[in-house]
Amino acid sequence: MEKSLEWCNFTQTKILEWCKMERKIYNKLLKWKHEDKGSVALLIDGARRVGKSYIVENFAKREYKTYILIDFAKAEDDVKNYFVNYKNDYDGLFRSLSLHYRTKLYERESLIIFDEVQFCPQARAAIKYLVADHRYDYIETGSLVSINSNVADILIPSEERRIKMYPMDFEEFLWAMGDDMMMPYVKECFEKQKPLGESLHRRVIDYFRQYLIVGGMPQAVAEYVETKSFERADTKKRDILDLYRADIRKYAKGYESKVTKIFDTLPGQLQKHEKKFRLSALKENARFRDYESSFLWLEDAMVVNVCYAASEPSAGLRLKQDDSTFKCYMGDTGLLVSMAFNEAETAKEEIFRKLMLSRLEINEGMLVENIVAQMLRASGHELYFFSNYSKTDSTQTMEIDFLVRKNNVTSRHNISPIEVKSTKNYTTVSLEKFRQKYSSALSTPYIIHTKDLKVENGIVYMPLYMTPLL
Repeated sequence: MEKSLEWCNFTQTKILEWCKMERKIYNKLLKWKHEDKGSVALLIDGARRVGKSYIVENFAKREYKTYILIDFAKAEDDVKNYFVNYKNDYDGLFRSLSLHYRTKLYERESLIIFDEVQFCPQARAAIKYLVADHRYDYIETGSLVSINSNVADILIPSEERRIKMYPMDFEEFLWAMGDDMMMPYVKECFEKQKPLGESLHRRVIDYFRQYLIVGGMPQAVAEYVETKSFERADTKKRDILDLYRADIRKYAKGYESKVTKIFDTLPGQLQKHEKKFRLSALKENARFRDYESSFLWLEDAMVVNVCYAASEPSAGLRLKQDDSTFKCYMGDTGLLVSMAFNEAETAKEEIFRKLMLSRLEINEGMLVENIVAQMLRASGHELYFFSNYSKTDSTQTMEIDFLVRKNNVTSRHNISPIEVKSTKNYTTVSLEKFRQKYSSALSTPYIIHTKDLKVENGIVYMPLYMTPLL
């Protein structure tokens, strides 16, 4: 066990020597390889273009003697037919794959990658038996856009473990920018609840605003790192948005127009002061039951992050969930930035420079709240908010942006309320009312804002870039 953990304890610098784009999921792959030892296959879930194929192939190159990558989106029919013709003959299957890809396979030292596995359901169905055969390790990648669709005629293998892959987080963005020292110090300040100081805080906020504009899609980040051009990165993001729209037309069968309408109205919905999704923007007298499948499709595809209303801050937030009242955030804030401007042509660099300096006349709150939702989701939190309105009693009217449950649930004080503030001047009226009403249920309250860290009156005021540390 100790040896396995040592394998997982790779330094950031070491991995960076191997990959152009360092990702934290690499350590999860290492943990799986050295602890599970081929007893289960991995299926990596994620939106299109989050870097699944890239990281898996780099992992294969570094951690195995040999590997075979089968890209089922491009593979010939002969390759796909191997999984039909040799369904009960694994010697024949491995021999055929080895000859086709001109790669020798070594027992317990080789990895076989099923890339875009949704295009070959027979290969996915074979995982159960390939894992039992135990000669090699297996990783599957694909997009939820179609992974959940192409399963009608196969038995989903129980020997398949899913892990989710999200856009690059802020720390990964810093690594790509060549800074692997800043975030460890930020973590230290968060743990000790001390401010960074004006100079360092200003430097990290500058990085963070670049991250907010560029986002976490690896192609856009790579373009920005190389060119330092927001406009060039924006071109990459628009390509991804076009790909998402093509996916909707191709895979959201039966309700393509509804999914497209929801997708295209996201910036307008988030621009509103109250960011709850209004179905009336889609169609007059629209009912949630008519659009529920469309929202679920986008959520399953990890294109959006849905944040549901909770009727009270209970440790069992899902039990208090109101499925028909929700906010719908874009899965990557950089993509939202590109959607928010004219998509007929690439937004001009000047627009992004003004956004970088907070000199653009837009509701910046939508971008800040979106990126907080993105960071909380990538950190493993389900997304919930609280909203209550009373015409007769103003003390009962309050809105809390996010509710987060602490890791170790106790009999009381389990939920941290989070308010997100995009401007320097703001009030905490809703939070104070919420604390007073639900004092026995609440853990540490947080204000996430653009300023440095401070603790005051029992509230932790933390800078945006500390959000992933909650």
